[in-house]
Amino acid sequence: MKNKKLPKLDKKTITISSLHEESDEVAYWHSKTPQERMEAIEVMRQIVYGYDPATTRLQRVFEIVDLE
Repeated sequence: MKNKKLPKLDKKTITISSLHEESDEVAYWHSKTPQERMEAIEVMRQIVYGYDPATTRLQRVFEIVDLE
């Protein structure tokens, strides 16, 4: 997935609700395609952990050795 510009967070808006209330979030996410859900997960991951292009590569170097 390409790195998309993250949306700005509106810190002026607050929503308070109960955990026991029915939410329309389930219906919302069921209406999205699997690709859209994966893109949303990637955006959330980048928000939580940050995005650094230098760490997108493999952390180790692998070498193939022929056993004789």
